[in-house]
Amino acid sequence: MVCALGAAVCFGTATVWQAMAARAAADAGDGGDAALLLRALRQWRYLAGLALDGVGFLLQVAALRSVPIYAVGAALASSLAVTAVVAARLLHVRLSRVEWSAVGVVCAGMAMLGLASGTEGDTGGSTALRWSMLAAAVAVLGLGAVGGRLTGRSRALLLGLGAGLGFGVVEVSVRLIDTLALPDLLTNPAAYALLIGGAAAFLLLTSALQRGSVTTATAGMVIGETVGPAAIGVLCLGDRTREGFAWLAVLGFVVAVAGALLLARFGEAPEPAEEKAAV
Repeated sequence: MVCALGAAVCFGTATVWQAMAARAAADAGDGGDAALLLRALRQWRYLAGLALDGVGFLLQVAALRSVPIYAVGAALASSLAVTAVVAARLLHVRLSRVEWSAVGVVCAGMAMLGLASGTEGDTGGSTALRWSMLAAAVAVLGLGAVGGRLTGRSRALLLGLGAGLGFGVVEVSVRLIDTLALPDLLTNPAAYALLIGGAAAFLLLTSALQRGSVTTATAGMVIGETVGPAAIGVLCLGDRTREGFAWLAVLGFVVAVAGALLLARFGEAPEPAEEKAAV
């Protein structure tokens, strides 16, 4: 759980630092997306954000090898609470009472999960599940193609949901990779599912945030990356709770995800001009 919460802190803080760097790069001159990215890459905050993303991913992998998927998924969703608090501090974004309450709700949900979570399941996962994850990763790409043709909230929701499903494929695939030895790794469908699912999720989320509602896209992502993987972990991989604490784990999961959904606008740190409007 320490690794899972550490990953949430890394991802949440990285979002704010990268947003600060992107704004500074935009103020430094004109140009397309490529020019903006090059200017952002010259700023320490953007590079530090990328480094934090890398550390967060390593912590996520370590957590997935130690605790149930449902706990890790809820912890990753709680990165929105970290983003909200860091944005309030560094970007001077004013949080409403409801949003501060949501931060508290997320913390309460994670505390309940921490008390109730057992160790990761001892079921290795079947060959069929590995191929299913690969098929799901490819399906995420197809979902992105369909969502890209839509407009408005439906576009943002579908692309955000697809991104969440892609991140969910990554979560499950980590558990299905039992060795890093090259002969076995290269023949494991879960390894390709992890790469394709992660890349597809990043592309879909980027597209959703560029031309759609941040709140809608992030809400779809939170649902996609928590509910499905949690169910697979319990039903297929043997994830369990501490004896007699199943009810607390379910309650903590629901509370943490609900709190994250209330903070969905922080899927991308708000612009300074939006601060007062968002309160």
